Amino acid sequence: MPDQIIYKIVARDLWVEAERTGSLIGAPVDLADGYIHFSTASQVRETARRHFSGQSDLLLVSVNVDRLGDKLKWEPSRGGDLFPHLYGPLYTAWVTDVVELPLGPDGHEFAGKIG
Repeated sequence: MPDQIIYKIVARDLWVEAERTGSLIGAPVDLADGYIHFSTASQVRETARRHFSGQSDLLLVSVNVDRLGDKLKWEPSRGGDLFPHLYGPLYTAWVTDVVELPLGPDGHEFAGKIG
């Protein structure tokens, strides 16, 4: 298993709804693909750059992989790297941290440290 903590970049409005209901079923891309996309610490900056550039009001949700059980699959994606994919809802009780995710001045890479 590559990392113990994995990350989900999520729009604040989706996360507010997840907190209200107790679970996140995913963003539109997650729903279309049939699983919730996560990134490891080494992957999350590139994920932010590729998929969230120019967006604001984002949050970074952290989850310990031990909480996810067999619904978490490590599957090849970008460049053959193994990415964590959750086949099922993400229950808010499983989340270890939620922090603001401000984008850097270039609008591509977010500020702050991961891991």
